[in-house]
Amino acid sequence: MALKIFKAFWFLSVVVVVIDVLYTYAGLPEHVVVKEEATGQITIGRDAFFYTAVAFIILVNALVYLIAKIQKHRPDFRTWFYGFMMAVNVFFVIALSFIALYNSSEKFDYSRIDFAIYGSVALIAVWAISWPVYSIYRKFSVKS
Repeated sequence: MALKIFKAFWFLSVVVVVIDVLYTYAGLPEHVVVKEEATGQITIGRDAFFYTAVAFIILVNALVYLIAKIQKHRPDFRTWFYGFMMAVNVFFVIALSFIALYNSSEKFDYSRIDFAIYGSVALIAVWAISWPVYSIYRKFSVKS
């Protein structure tokens, strides 16, 4: 049952990422600033940024199907992996939104978004660590 719930929420997170990447693309300038250095800015074309982001998101989310094929007899691992992909998709949404905000002409205090960016990275880290902890717990609880 948990696997089906996680599948549904993962699918919802993919839909949110697709909507966010399309919304971000619509609001980006012709040249997207991806890094700022003391010597200047590193920019990439809007179309190149969009297609690179879409390709990366597709590749990362396609891992769900690969894991489902390889680990078909381990529903607990697949459930965890769906949750992990949801955490990664949350990071994608926040990162794309930050890039769109940074490239907009609005004045914004970027220190106010730190908690969201670092929080999404922390969510990925906590979720990644949860599987080994769960596996060790299950191994020792079975012996008891």
